[in-house]
Formats: sequence, structure tokens, C-alpha cells
Amino acid sequence: MKISTCTIATVIAGLGFAALLLRADAGQAVKVDFSNDTVGAEPKSFLGVVGIWRIEAEGNKKVLAVDGSQWKEGQTAAGVADKARALYGDRYAEFLDRVQAYAYFPYTVAKDVDDFRDGDISVRFEGISGRIDQGAGILFNLKPNGDYLTVRANPLENNLVLWKFEKGKRSSVKWIRNTPTPTRQWHDLKVRVAGSKVEGYLDGKLYLEHTLAGPVTGRIGLWSKADSHVYFDGYAVTPAD
Repeated sequence: MKISTCTIATVIAGLGFAALLLRADAGQAVKVDFSNDTVGAEPKSFLGVVGIWRIEAEGNKKVLAVDGSQWKEGQTAAGVADKARALYGDRYAEFLDRVQAYAYFPYTVAKDVDDFRDGDISVRFEGISGRIDQGAGILFNLKPNGDYLTVRANPLENNLVLWKFEKGKRSSVKWIRNTPTPTRQWHDLKVRVAGSKVEGYLDGKLYLEHTLAGPVTGRIGLWSKADSHVYFDGYAVTPAD
């Protein structure tokens, strides 16, 4: 699999992270490295559409954090209209009609992955705090109308869930219990997509399998919920061969 590096232009974003991004053209991989980013900086390779996303330091390492301690119900990110335009151009108004309904669920969108269909999306995460939730999810199948899917883990609940967001409403598609995910520890989360088949892995173990009504196609990113304060690192996208 060929991997090529591209220069990342600064983009308007909610509080988030800057990174080195390898462009995901056909047959190529995406990897994100936070080492060149500034703590507290806005993202360059992601668009923080909902919630507060930024670079934080864990020891001598830089990580992406979603900061739910500043969350307020109904709060999107600043400049959300500009972010919607960056994602969907002339269709941004359609996206905005739905995004406000998701303000309870912070998410950030990978800037240079326009249409993910088949392959793996993986990330490392660590639940730091949050009394309501410590949700760490992989966002995928994000449509111009704001509909999307996410597979999320939660150290407070020790479960893995495939959620569907459609027409401003959330519903569970598949719920897997008894998935040990201690807080204040790093864990690996991976989503594997093959057409309409979705698999969810936690710490290298396959827990979740589901076949959707149609194939996956759309934008991808990261997802959280409410007052979650979660660290993310090692975001990678590997298209199927």
C-alpha cells in the first residue's frame, strides 16, 4: 500500500488539534501525528464541528482531547457554518439543519478523507473524566444531511455500541456488554468496514458484528458525548486493498 505525504493547510475549526496528515487518496493510508502541534491549538487536519476539541499534553506526549467539562447542552462549536461549508460546499445548509440536534454529542471530522467505504479506522483512547459519560467513538458514514454512524466505547459502562444518527435522532443498532475498559488506561478501538458489514474491535478483540441495510460511504472522524474528557492518539485509516 503506497503512502504519500501532503502539506496540510490551516482550516477553520473548533478547539482541537493540528497534525501531520497522510492523504487518503484511493489505495492510500492516513496517519495522524500530533508531535508537531501546539498544546491548546486548533486542528489543521480535523474540523471540530460540535464541541470543544484541542491538543493537550500527557507527560511529554501530545494528544487530542475532547473537553466535555465545558460542555453545555445545545452548544455547537464556534463558526459551525464555516466548518459545514468546508465539509460540504453548497450543501452546507442541509448539514446545518441537523447538526444542532447533535450538540449533546461532540464530534470532529477528518478533513482530507472525503469518502471512506472499505477498510479500517483505528484510534487509541483514554478516559480521563466525566460523570455522565466518558465516550470514545469512531465516527463514520457521515452524510451531507448530518446523518452518521459511530462505534463507541465507554469506560464508565464497559460496553461497545453501534449508534445510528438519522433525522436528528439517535438509536442503538447493536449493543455489546461486558467489554472491560478501565478508565485512566489507554485502549485500542477499531472499526472495520466491508461494504455494508461493520465490525468493532476493542483492545484487539472482535466484539461487534453487524450488517447494515446499505454500504458505508461518507466522511469519518471521532465522536464523544456530553461531559466526557477523553484523550485520543494514533488515529489511522487503512483502506482495503
